[in-house]
Amino acid sequence: MKTIKKIMLTMGIQRYKFLGVSLMILSLFGLESCEDSFLDVVPDNVVTIDQAFNLRNEAEKYLFTCYAYLPKNGDALYNIGFLAGNETWIPPNDAALNSNAFDIARGLQRTSNPYMDAWEGRYQGAGPGDLYPMYDGIRHCNILIEAMEDRSNVPDINEAERLRWIAEAKFLKAYYHYYLMRMYGPIPIIKEVIPVDAPERELQVAREPIDESVDYLVLLLDEAAAHLPPQIVDTQNELGRVTRQVALGIKGELLLMAASPLFNGNSDMAGFTNNDGTVLFNTTYDESKWQRAADALKTAIDVAEANGHKIYYKNDFTFDVSQTSKTKINIRQAICEPFNDEVIWSNTNSRTYWLQRTCMMPLSNVVPAREARMIFSPTIGSASKFYTINGVPIEEDKTLDFSDITKIRESGPEDALNILEGYRTSILNFDREPRFYADLGFDGAIFYKQDSNADETKFHIESKFQDYAGSFDAFDFNISGYFIKKVVNWEYNFNSDGGGSYKEYAWPELRLADLYLMYAEALNEVSGPTTEVLQYVDAIRTRAGLEGVATSWQNYSLNPSKYTTKIGMREIIHRERTIELAYEGKNFWDIKRWKKGTREFNQAVKGWNVFGTKEASYYQVLTLYQQRFVAPRDYFWPIYDITLIQNPNLVQSPGW
Repeated sequence: MKTIKKIMLTMGIQRYKFLGVSLMILSLFGLESCEDSFLDVVPDNVVTIDQAFNLRNEAEKYLFTCYAYLPKNGDALYNIGFLAGNETWIPPNDAALNSNAFDIARGLQRTSNPYMDAWEGRYQGAGPGDLYPMYDGIRHCNILIEAMEDRSNVPDINEAERLRWIAEAKFLKAYYHYYLMRMYGPIPIIKEVIPVDAPERELQVAREPIDESVDYLVLLLDEAAAHLPPQIVDTQNELGRVTRQVALGIKGELLLMAASPLFNGNSDMAGFTNNDGTVLFNTTYDESKWQRAADALKTAIDVAEANGHKIYYKNDFTFDVSQTSKTKINIRQAICEPFNDEVIWSNTNSRTYWLQRTCMMPLSNVVPAREARMIFSPTIGSASKFYTINGVPIEEDKTLDFSDITKIRESGPEDALNILEGYRTSILNFDREPRFYADLGFDGAIFYKQDSNADETKFHIESKFQDYAGSFDAFDFNISGYFIKKVVNWEYNFNSDGGGSYKEYAWPELRLADLYLMYAEALNEVSGPTTEVLQYVDAIRTRAGLEGVATSWQNYSLNPSKYTTKIGMREIIHRERTIELAYEGKNFWDIKRWKKGTREFNQAVKGWNVFGTKEASYYQVLTLYQQRFVAPRDYFWPIYDITLIQNPNLVQSPGW
């Protein structure tokens, strides 16, 4: 292979980092501490494919080129699910953050230069740092697989390592296809390198049927899992590289998507065909797809647990802490503790300093807005999703009344670890489950962090307009009255001059808790609410400081038998995922695969009147935006209209 073979413009890929025989190879940087090891990439001086696969050292750099296309989901500007739905809102003037995902949330998606376009590689603009062309990444994976399968290349590598590298490239190839499929539905599947001089019929690729595509990606992931290590042994140099349980987990996630209503028996897609009449969706519902997903997810869980993964509990407090504060830290640090036992896949290509700084709110007058920008604002709708203290939805709890959230209540001694004692705030902020207080900040909320030591009420939030966490800044301000604590590592501290110090961590792409809930969802669709289904949901609830589903619903719900039916348990699992995975970018994709977009994304986005200076004016519910979701159009991204002109074998997504 003397030159790079590439997919032509007919694929719709407009820009390349690597053209002809010129190739910029990206290398791995391992930082000194294994906690802070990240897959960084920098240009090298290798200029031809021949050189890339002459020796192990250069070939390894090409492997990390394949990793370089992993989306930076630890950056909310690029994590599509963070701002494209209705969990989180930002100031609408775009001065604090100009997010194309937020444009999608506001119904502004378009066919001319689409927003967050992973097909073409246009995410946030035209700058080189903004490009994530998934098909370019797939092409590099195919190049590496082809080169490494030729045993005459890279003679100074042993066979086990060769197979591992091929497996890593196969995983990444499958993941990039899955990432595109989640956005666009049926996509072209690029199984091998397409030569530059290939006939036009090979270059002008078409979308492929969903079921066939899923089968192919599952095959790739199985092949990858067979040769990936179960654990990363060299933690100084290899943290962030994929393992067997990562491949198996993503396989389960892919199959769960394929079994879900958007992809399984979706009659809205009956007319979605290629120009030659190829049917892209099987519109007949197939329950066996849930069984296939359940089997894959159970295997992923078993392998993960056999290799030391478990639900995270922090057990190294150096001072006495109440169980209330321990529970909140368990919840937060399951995300923020670098490479903890619950995290199956840490994306070391994505750091979280900027995310933490943008979510954090000032906790005193000496902390300037530039260090705690607080612009990512959970909506009232999102805050309302969390359970009551009794572990059931606020609209179902027969012992509590949240019908008028503008009512004000004063915090007493029993509330003091969550809300500053004597502070007055909305009743929506009282009697809620621990994840509410762990994940969310609000006016009067306690913010417990490491430098509080044993003083668990040392810091709290005051966020009316003229307060230190108020929305008085012209650019960086909170728009809803709720703040995201979940993604801020508890080791955050600020100096006497107001400067902030954030402990970075690699973004957790996949947690064991996520696998548990995916497995429970699939198993419930197969067999209803069995003991095993409840077991996996309850494992998450236990860490969250709640009783099990059966106990909570029997004792506190207006619908005490809800959990005993498949439909009722489905609703409970969906709500549990919405809560447990809040502000991780997962909920947007869940709502779409559940085919709930019409219901969830056609509502008013609401927040408190953050410009109020007194509680009477502050605790008024305002409509921040009226969302509009058009089905079936908005379930899948449009393909850039110029791409369709370049490749007549491609068809546009339905409704565009």
